[in-house]
This record gives sequence, C-alpha cells and structure tokens, in this order.
Amino acid sequence: MKTFLLMLLTVTLANLNDKYHNPNESAIVYYSPETSIVLDFAYTEEKQEVGPFALFAEELLGIKDAVMENSTTYIMKDVHIQTRTGVDLSRVHKVVAEKGMLTQLLNINERGILIGYNLPQQIQKPKNNGTKEDVKYGTNMTSIIPYSEDILEVKSVAGQAKAVAKQIFRIRESRMYLLGGEVEHAPADGVAMKLVLEELDKYEKQLIELFVGKKTTNTLHKQVLFCPRRDDLKQWSKDLYFSEENGFTAEDNIDAQKIEIRAEFQHQLTQERDAKKNKKGVEPSQIMYNLPGNAEIIVTYKDEIFGKRMVPIAQFGIDIPLPRDLFTGSELPVIVFSEKTGNILSISK
Repeated sequence: MKTFLLMLLTVTLANLNDKYHNPNESAIVYYSPETSIVLDFAYTEEKQEVGPFALFAEELLGIKDAVMENSTTYIMKDVHIQTRTGVDLSRVHKVVAEKGMLTQLLNINERGILIGYNLPQQIQKPKNNGTKEDVKYGTNMTSIIPYSEDILEVKSVAGQAKAVAKQIFRIRESRMYLLGGEVEHAPADGVAMKLVLEELDKYEKQLIELFVGKKTTNTLHKQVLFCPRRDDLKQWSKDLYFSEENGFTAEDNIDAQKIEIRAEFQHQLTQERDAKKNKKGVEPSQIMYNLPGNAEIIVTYKDEIFGKRMVPIAQFGIDIPLPRDLFTGSELPVIVFSEKTGNILSISK
C-alpha cells in the first residue's frame, strides 16, 4: 500500500509539474491537508443463554435466578469523536527556487503534505495517521464440559441434571477436604495447591452454567466517517437509529431511538486572509501555512447530548504566506507545520 501511494504521489507530482512547472525553473509542488471526521460508537451486546438443566436449578441446587429465556440486549455506551487526515487535491502549492528560498529544504511527507522547512533529520519522519482497526472484545464461550461416565450413561434430562448436581457437590467436598488437609495425597506445596483449587473452581463453574445459563458481554463498534467539503458553508447532519433489541437498525424499527449527528462549520473569513496578506511593509514568500477552520460536532441520543467536540478542519482554512524576510537572513529558520491542519507548530533559528 505504501509503495502504491508513493507511485501515485510521484505520478501526480509529475502531472502537476507539467501544469505548473516551467522547464527553466526549479520548483516543488505540495498539497494542503484535508480533514475527515470519524465518530466511533461503542456499544455492548449482552447475551443470556438458557442452560439445558435450567428447570432443575432451584430444585437441585437452590438457585433461583437461573436464565429461563434466551435474550440479547444492546446498550449504547460511548462515542469518540476523532479526525483523520487526507490530501486536499484541490489546494496545490508551488514553490520556485530563488535567492533565499532553497526548495531542497522543504520537508514533504510521502502523501505530498508540507510538514516542515529545514527540519533536522531525526524529526522528518511522517507520522502514521492511520486508525486502528475496529476490535471486537468479548468473553469466550466455555469449553466443552468433560462429563463423567455416570452422567453420560443417564438418558433422561432429569437424570442427567441429578448426576451433574451430584458431581458439583463432590467437587465442593473435594475442595473442602483439600483446604482442611484431610486428603492423603495432597499437593506438595502452595503453588500446586493453588493450581488444583483453580481447576476445581473452573470445572464447577462449567457445570453450574448448565443450570444457571451463560451470560456473555461483547463490546462492539460502529464507525461513521464523513469529509466536509470546502463549500459546505453552514452544517452537516446525519441520523442513525439504535435499538436495545437489534443494535443499530433501520428508522422504521418500532423500538429504535434516534441518534442525531450534527456538525456546525466555522470557516475562516476572506477579509481576515486579506488583512494578513496585505500588512504594510511585509512582503510575502511562496511558502504558505494554513489557518484552519473548525467544526463543532454534537451527537444527541435519547434527547440528550451524548458527545460534543470542537475539531479543526483543514479545508475550511485559508492560505497565509510566511514573510519573505524570514528566509533572507544569514541563518535559515527551522519551521514545523502540523501534518493534520497545515498550521505552524513552531519557528526557530
């Protein structure tokens, strides 16, 4: 994938050079960054499964809260509002070599975004802007239970339930004898004793699940990604629907609750750009930095604000040239640009 991106960048820059580049001049072309918004919804899937001996749980073991019906419930937990950086192909910049402007000192990452000027070698590595793959977390189902021979010989469900209950009581007796030191061939040391007790606990839990059933919880994720367009002047919105019975679902689901996603956009003003470009006595250079705009993301669920965040949006920004005299002194500046927004992070000499 990395090789493909480098090839694409090379071809694109070659095409751009054909368009913007005079054969008699030395120039470098770069892009402005573009911001996408990623909303990561985290919700749980809670399953209850009836055990094969649920009807005998109270009679044989005195358990009154056994699961008596299979069910799945989904519960919305959280939303994380993040950004992802791409390349704005509509905003291309050319820097021509001239006195005081050494194009070879421009630091451009593998995607064609300007990240610095005259950067030391150790900080020229582009940051990894990828996002982690969605992960599904959850408890594993219990392994196959090793029935004893007397349990396997019983044919009826009621008989098997009684045999399993007896096995549970034998495990409890064994644990009691071990703890009381009444076993002839007891484990030789404390570590061995601990391992034996853990295995007994595990086996007992597996057998009890045959009566009480199993309850498992998985954490699931749903992502919504959108990239605001530069000409989106005011806002963007999207509705999702979430049901406790079905998770994310269609609008016509009778028990679905609406999740409203709204983005309010704040562009930089043209007047502000002109004022910065036309400062009296300041001659602009060819190197532009981006003053990004913003978007306020508001997520509403069950008529309450579920998530809210203000994020910078690179494509809502304006290009402002650095002053020419910054590059004409005897000492060259070290400039670091934000790979995400194109804004200036630091300038030093």
